[in-house]
Amino acid sequence: MSKLDKIRHYLSGRIQLRGCTSLGVYPQVEGRVFVRNAGTMRLGDRIRIRGNHVPVELAVYQGAELVIGDTTFINSGVSICAQQSVHIGKNCRIGNYTLIMDSDFHVVGNLDAWPTAAPVRIEDNVWLAARVTVLKGVTIGEGAVVAAGAVVTKDVAPHTLVGGVPARLIRKINSPFEEAAASG
Repeated sequence: MSKLDKIRHYLSGRIQLRGCTSLGVYPQVEGRVFVRNAGTMRLGDRIRIRGNHVPVELAVYQGAELVIGDTTFINSGVSICAQQSVHIGKNCRIGNYTLIMDSDFHVVGNLDAWPTAAPVRIEDNVWLAARVTVLKGVTIGEGAVVAAGAVVTKDVAPHTLVGGVPARLIRKINSPFEEAAASG
């Protein structure tokens, strides 16, 4: 990537993310991102968003909170919606067309009722592959990997690989600390 492209992405990030409550240093946006912030939206340092062929959507309802940690990457077509609270840690990777929401945004059989919400927490160093859906009330542990197309309906343990509908344990993943201890 050329220096001119980096400057263009930085300026695009500053402009398109101006609706955030707080924005860290050196945000980069390539393509488009839609920000709808009626609550609190805090984005960390060096966040990267790529909304080239399909825009990224970040939406926060009144009184809700969305926090995205430093150096997290969000790919095209991602939609993150917070009615109560969505926290995404540092150094996460979020694949194309992923959906993260802390509410169902409707009540089955009663369209006039306000749905309940439950916080979503994605810890540091998590990778969500393409087309993952993360539903309300879920915590995804540090260093976890969620396989493409998975629907996460319950908590995911740290340093595990999960996949399927609903997401289930495929195998454990060694943490970097375990690998260093084993080799040294």
